[in-house]
Amino acid sequence: MIRKKSIYILSAVSVLSVLTVFLCFTDNSQDTDKQYREEFEAHNRAYAVIIPEKLDFAGEETPVDVYYCREALDRELLVNTYWHSNTMLLLKRAARYFPVIEPILKKNNVPDDFKYLALIESGLANVVSPSNASGFWQFLDKTGRQYGLEVTEQVDERYHVVKSTEAACKYLKAAHSQYKNWTLAAASYNAGQGRISREWERQKTTDFYDLYLNAETSRYIYRILALKLIYENPAAYGFYLRNKDLYPPIETYSVSVDTSIPDLINFAAQNKVNYRLLKEFNPWLRTDNLKVVPGKSYTIDLPDKNSIHYSNLLKQVKDPEAIRGLPATTGTEVGK
Repeated sequence: MIRKKSIYILSAVSVLSVLTVFLCFTDNSQDTDKQYREEFEAHNRAYAVIIPEKLDFAGEETPVDVYYCREALDRELLVNTYWHSNTMLLLKRAARYFPVIEPILKKNNVPDDFKYLALIESGLANVVSPSNASGFWQFLDKTGRQYGLEVTEQVDERYHVVKSTEAACKYLKAAHSQYKNWTLAAASYNAGQGRISREWERQKTTDFYDLYLNAETSRYIYRILALKLIYENPAAYGFYLRNKDLYPPIETYSVSVDTSIPDLINFAAQNKVNYRLLKEFNPWLRTDNLKVVPGKSYTIDLPDKNSIHYSNLLKQVKDPEAIRGLPATTGTEVGK
């Protein structure tokens, strides 16, 4: 009898325990949902971007007070401000390649703002478009040859950052000579000089901001301007990158070659680098060999053996903890 009574008591306790857990779970679930919703509302915030009162491209004023110009710029700023991963990669790559591009633009008397054209064209990566435009400056093979680049099965200088930048300068200076306007020269880089010329004659205006163009070209200048604004002041658009987070330039040395190289893999080994590094720093070499005709030579760039290690690269970074776009004294105050 006592044993039977004990079983009843244990059963009752078990039922009560299950009910208690169920009730607690139900109550906690409701509380958790409420807390989750409150946290979501408190922390999931998106803000409109601030449109500057004055803005220019290559020293030429952008009429940001005109509603369609303002809204077009707003669109590109919103896209790039909230496309965090892509914009952050652009900022990181720019730290490595802008120091290469900037002096070439300056030497050729092309405004510095055109470095942002390369940034939006390719993201500073050796990509190939659906129309087979290639490299940082996205040259078609015919256009590349027109402006002095070698484009063959073995050698494609559209992938040579220095030589393709020189070629881009030639194009842009020719376009500026025709239009007497850098903004239209930039637009023609996307649409082609023929199309821009036809449209300004047909529409009776030489102001890019007054032209009615296809959607891609209409967005083109505003994309450049958006990246210019974010690059020049990333913290203002929510990008808090320390100097040490950016991709630092890598020091290289040059090897001059005036005879054919039957095997670039062996050539790399002879120069104490692996084949991957040879191709990384010379993407214009399109095969695993190089034929050099008499009287011609090529320059192959190779990384210094110490420069491929981040621990060594970071030693060259000034104020590594400072946030780009903020005074050094406030670099450690992010989040306050």
